[in-house]
Amino acid sequence: MPDTSGYLAAGPRVGLRHFTLDDGAEFTARARESKSLHQPWLFPPGSPDGYAAYAGRLIADRTKAGFLVCERDGGGIAGFVNINNIVEGGFLCGALGYGAFAHAAGRGLMSEGLGLVVRYAFKTMGLHRLEINVQPGNAASIALARRCGFRLEGFSPAFIHVDGAWRDHERWAITAEMTAPR
Repeated sequence: MPDTSGYLAAGPRVGLRHFTLDDGAEFTARARESKSLHQPWLFPPGSPDGYAAYAGRLIADRTKAGFLVCERDGGGIAGFVNINNIVEGGFLCGALGYGAFAHAAGRGLMSEGLGLVVRYAFKTMGLHRLEINVQPGNAASIALARRCGFRLEGFSPAFIHVDGAWRDHERWAITAEMTAPR
């Protein structure tokens, strides 16, 4: 069995770890290489200053948790999954955002990584519900949500401001009860 030390959670091909400020050079290089894959849906930071601000929020803000999905064979960053708007108390929920980098797209690494984040959020963080809001035309993101067991719950017109306009989004969710015990 391969060594899983250093990861918050690990699967056969990927491991999860939190963002650090030291990841800036690799993350921004991968983001720039993946611009055509991400846009118009997603705009991860492609500059050192942009990354420092982005990662700094994920590191310091208790209502956010950022995870890098790293290939276990070599450790390179394959993508990222963030839990935003974490609400405690009676809700115990958070909203997911994610992206694969171009070199890892279509290889199943993000399916494995998102599955690890879901289990980590429910078991370790104690959350009960995770939500994903996806623009209807983003077929790859919708397919990932579906593969990882999220259910479509509704449609929200003009829901999130993306790329200069209010965009419609589908709402997908999963609860702790919907996941198989592992």
